[in-house]
Amino acid sequence: MKAAEARSASSPKVIISGGGTGGHIFPAIAIANAIKARHADADILFVGANGRMEMEKVPMAGYRIEGLNIAGFQRRLTWKNLTFPFKLWKSLQRAKQIIQDFEPDVVIGVGGYASGPTLQMATKLGIPCLIQEQNSYPGITNKILSKKVQKICVAYDGMEKFFPPEKIEFTGNPIRQDISDLNNKHDEAVEYFGVESTKKTLLVIGGSLGAKTINESLFAILPELAKTNLQVIWQTGKNFDITTVDTEKYPNIHITQFISRMDLAYSLADFIVSRAGALSISELCVVGKPAILIPSPNVSEDHQTKNAMALVNQNAGLLVADKDARTSLLSTISDLLNNSELQNSLSENIKKLAKTDAAERIADIIDQIKKP
Repeated sequence: MKAAEARSASSPKVIISGGGTGGHIFPAIAIANAIKARHADADILFVGANGRMEMEKVPMAGYRIEGLNIAGFQRRLTWKNLTFPFKLWKSLQRAKQIIQDFEPDVVIGVGGYASGPTLQMATKLGIPCLIQEQNSYPGITNKILSKKVQKICVAYDGMEKFFPPEKIEFTGNPIRQDISDLNNKHDEAVEYFGVESTKKTLLVIGGSLGAKTINESLFAILPELAKTNLQVIWQTGKNFDITTVDTEKYPNIHITQFISRMDLAYSLADFIVSRAGALSISELCVVGKPAILIPSPNVSEDHQTKNAMALVNQNAGLLVADKDARTSLLSTISDLLNNSELQNSLSENIKKLAKTDAAERIADIIDQIKKP
């Protein structure tokens, strides 16, 4: 019997499209895992952008992926923009072919370069579609697609300013499952990172590609941090040369380009410095540790600042503007380190904003809208 015939009638065929950064990829994988948890024989295919990190991370998670030759339109003047219309047309045709060959019951867009062409063709072909919008301010592509899709899953209030209200479902952002429960992981984390179990730990994360301002700011204050009793776990991202940091001179600094066990890093952390991408914010809420947020200014509509302010306005996080980080990060860390009352209030308030069942709620909606 063919695999397609062997599947039960209730089990969906699903395309999940998007990627580019961990902020898009990990929620997508969380959604796929939630679908598999309720439909073990569901057939799930990812569609990403060739050359982007989803082409590596998705197969590592156990899922198939097809690639589109698509890249973003550059906001600065560059010759690469001349090739954009051709790449977009080719990607639309490739997305159409993938959809027709796979015959999905539903298509999910999680943001990133590949999501637009895939959902554009899926809606044109009459396939039920869902957008998972992670940010508090959506990009132009999702605003356009929102008129054509069946449902839009969001993580922030007030999204009716951008999307048809009747289509909005407040689900929160899906997070990696191993972050949902950090209990009893401290000892494993101490051994994994090779740190001291009794020292306070500062976790610094700037995303999988790295955050130039955060890296430069932290590098500049290493001599001062070395004078404290604080140990630092520093994820630099792949664009930073970690050999420039003298770890013999600064034995309290534990530096790496990528942390594969973020659950252990979060478990160990007493304080966190982070960008304010949507996935980071959602994870920080679940983790419940005091956080200093340095939003990236290099994103559309400054949406990371809006993400961060959603926490700051609830007294659930501290904000340091990117332009001020080089001069203000050390004092902000010191103030937080020496103020246990502030630590407790930030931790309590950020936990109140946590959404731990987002992937399951999105899977519910997928079951509702998929083709019968």
